[in-house]
Amino acid sequence: MPNIASTLKSEITRLAQREIRSEVATLKKASAAHRRHIAELKRQLADLQRTSAQLAKRSRAAHSAPASTAEKDSSRFQARGLRSLRARLGLSQTDMAKLLGVSPLSIYNWEGGKATPRRERLAAIVALRGIGKREALSRLSVTG
Repeated sequence: MPNIASTLKSEITRLAQREIRSEVATLKKASAAHRRHIAELKRQLADLQRTSAQLAKRSRAAHSAPASTAEKDSSRFQARGLRSLRARLGLSQTDMAKLLGVSPLSIYNWEGGKATPRRERLAAIVALRGIGKREALSRLSVTG
């Protein structure tokens, strides 16, 4: 017959191990959840750092050349300005389109305020502001 002390000792050991396993299991679950949360936070931090770097790069680019873009984009487009320029030069929408290298529908949309010209076309419009009727007609005869 086994000794009562050894039986009692083995039973206490078994119960203690079961309690330890249950406590460790909850700690393992909590630890795994914390690791997942930390990994998600690291991903968010990396995304935010990447976004911050991109914004800083854009900001530097915007601040590095404001004088040059301000000089190029000093003229702003207004539909009535294009209409009055065309009237001052005595041109039809078709003729104005030929001078600018666009379609007559583009001129119609620009004058109607439904669209705005791109930067290259805006530069061409600005260039036309400095010419008169004779110059416009001579350019039309050369291009046409």
